[in-house]
Amino acid sequence: MYAFSAMLVSSRLGLALALAPGPVGVPGETRRDPFRQLEETWPTPTSTRTASGAPGHAYWQQKADYDIEVELDDVKQRLRGRETIDYTNRSPDELRYLWLQLDANIFAPNSDAALTAPAPDFERVSYRRLGAVLARARFDGGVNITAVTTKRGRSKLKYTIVKTMMRIDLPKPLRSGKSIKFSIEWDYAINDARKIRGRTGYEYFEKDENHIYEMAQWFPRMVAYTDVNGWQHKQFLGSGEFTLELGDYEVRITVPSDHIVAATGTLRNPRNVLTKPQRDRLSRARKAGKPLFIVTPEEALKNESSRSKGTKTWIFGAKNVRDFAWASSRKFIWDAQGHHVGGAQVLAMSFYPKEGQPLWHRYSTRAIIHTLNVYSRYTFEYPYPVAISVNGPIGGMEYPMICFNGPRPEEDGTYSKRTKYGLISVIIHEVGHNYFPMIVNSDERQWTWMDEGLNTFLQYLSEAEWERDYPSRRGEPRAITGYMSSERQVPIMTNSESLLQFGNNAYAKPATALNVLRETVLGRRLFDYAFKEYARRWKFRRPMPSDFFRTMEDASGVDLDWFWRGWFYTTDHTDLAIDGLRLYTIDDQDPDHENAILKAERDEEPQSRARKNNRDLPRWVEQHEGLKDFYNDYDSLDVTVKDRKRYQKMLGELDADEKKLLAQKHNFYVVDIQNVGGLVMPVILAIKYTDGSREEIRIPAEIWRRDSRHVSKLILTDKTIDTLVLDPHLETADTDLGNNFYPPRPSESRFKLFKRGGHPNPMQDANKAKEKVGSTGGTGEKKQGGRAAKQEGAKAAAVPAGASRVKAKVKAKGSI
Repeated sequence: MYAFSAMLVSSRLGLALALAPGPVGVPGETRRDPFRQLEETWPTPTSTRTASGAPGHAYWQQKADYDIEVELDDVKQRLRGRETIDYTNRSPDELRYLWLQLDANIFAPNSDAALTAPAPDFERVSYRRLGAVLARARFDGGVNITAVTTKRGRSKLKYTIVKTMMRIDLPKPLRSGKSIKFSIEWDYAINDARKIRGRTGYEYFEKDENHIYEMAQWFPRMVAYTDVNGWQHKQFLGSGEFTLELGDYEVRITVPSDHIVAATGTLRNPRNVLTKPQRDRLSRARKAGKPLFIVTPEEALKNESSRSKGTKTWIFGAKNVRDFAWASSRKFIWDAQGHHVGGAQVLAMSFYPKEGQPLWHRYSTRAIIHTLNVYSRYTFEYPYPVAISVNGPIGGMEYPMICFNGPRPEEDGTYSKRTKYGLISVIIHEVGHNYFPMIVNSDERQWTWMDEGLNTFLQYLSEAEWERDYPSRRGEPRAITGYMSSERQVPIMTNSESLLQFGNNAYAKPATALNVLRETVLGRRLFDYAFKEYARRWKFRRPMPSDFFRTMEDASGVDLDWFWRGWFYTTDHTDLAIDGLRLYTIDDQDPDHENAILKAERDEEPQSRARKNNRDLPRWVEQHEGLKDFYNDYDSLDVTVKDRKRYQKMLGELDADEKKLLAQKHNFYVVDIQNVGGLVMPVILAIKYTDGSREEIRIPAEIWRRDSRHVSKLILTDKTIDTLVLDPHLETADTDLGNNFYPPRPSESRFKLFKRGGHPNPMQDANKAKEKVGSTGGTGEKKQGGRAAKQEGAKAAAVPAGASRVKAKVKAKGSI
């Protein structure tokens, strides 16, 4: 904790004293400049990306359209598909080859993700964790490419697989403005998502022997080719998500005929896959005032017990999306409600098994609608026709128009507060991802914060509008202070795969930064306008970090380089401290007045213990006459005629304005503030005066521009200050509140008393066990124990020297 170096220092202020700022930095020390502009760091503006942060007149991006047929094998848990990609080169460049993503190769045994995964902590490993380790070692979910050809298989194309990427060599270069169509056939094994974690997979329900499939990253997808990076083909390691091209999709999904399918886009053939009552319910749901069942719980229960040998093909179409995901199960209950967002109707829908009831029917679809309302107000109106939430094995993951969310109630239908709000929050978050990055199409493989951080910030705003005192986990400045002051961290502006403390870095810190920017730095009016302008500018386009930073400055009219530098480019934290308080009052130079004050101050000075003890000693000068002279009665503070004449002469030389200044009765307080954490922030001071009145002073961060470590601020008042508090509303993420007070406050805590109890030692335990055996009169336990000990000894002998035994521990559901 920072130690206070000064209390209140009081002094009389002569008018010759200049109230000048303190020294800038320490002599010989390189000056830190948190206000150094970022233009030298950000890319040079071009005709593609302008200095204002907007797309330039020459902005371009590629287009990739997909026509896909896929079949789900519900017996072997495999996927087999065929796709035709229509790829348009809108760049000014000639392309000699194309790159595609094979994300399922992350599940190959020799994938970089598998090879670079750290070892589990065998000092504390759960049964579930150990089972997952073994399952991952045995599983091969890599993509099996069976054909790469020109359109409709007319001729083969040469291709090379590089881990999670595939390069296709073109017969001739693809010139600017031209298109090419080619086809790919593939298959792979689907992972058990409860054992082999990921963003896709299946969940098996042992009681009814059914599966829920949540299929994502399931087809070869075009790598993004951009004006910034060229081909963005960084390998998929698991954290850095996806950088994709926008396009149109036509997808035919063949599943068992008793399955229900949810997918990106609009269902093209409801007559072929839904019953007449289900189609009627779907029609009514579009105008309903609350969620209606499309597939009822009773119908889902009936489907669970069926095992159809036939299949159905569900056809979906989606326009201007960057990806496509789907889910399939015979367990799905399906509810829906139509809702108008701006001038368009959106069908909000939820798919979940009976295990999700009653929580899912109560909250899921309503949470979707709430999210669309709030996000559309802060960005742009939701442009797609559907928004879907699916319950399955994936805890939370997003795709265009569809997301996967995990929380469920207990088997008896009850649920905890954490589960309830966990479900609402994850739905808000994952549905919100439709805006960032599905529409504002940022580069997730490089910059996780550009979608997760911005989306977490909007999630916080949405939670605040759900109900009063919503238990938000991220967004409040006070919630990030532990991370901000921790040592093992990297700046937000770090590649996704290299982040430390991933959730805090990519989600919580940028979300908190935007909250601070909105509430404390810019104010809501300026921030909301600029943020909405960023969303509008980059809707269906691909922004980079500098585009966001520049747009926020351009639209707000405020230089924020210091803010981006501190919060996004460093690991500095906020810790401002009151270093001292000084009081100056004006010396009016009237000797009768000033000397009386000085005498009073002198008389109030504390005396040493020796002087107190010497007070009654006999004095030599009092015992002998003639030793006292003029100076024994002289007081330098006594006012003389000469002093009064000098004062009158001084007054006569002042003009009227100068006499008014001399007569001022203000208190000139100077508060000294130290920047302990290094992050410059606005200074918010709450002042309480001795008369009970209060005042709040809000000082912009630019107060630190001359010295980023120490500043002194003048407080001019007629009143007497009683207390000062820095950051009284906890809005700057100050990590140490103990040094925010004048006068300093004691650190308070509560402790509990306990009574030390005795515990039996191992010998006592053994004796008690013997007594128990003896009381039963049996010897079987002893013999059995002896045999077990011998067997255990034999096993131990087989363990190599230096090896440790792993003891699996049963942990709570969901622990790792």
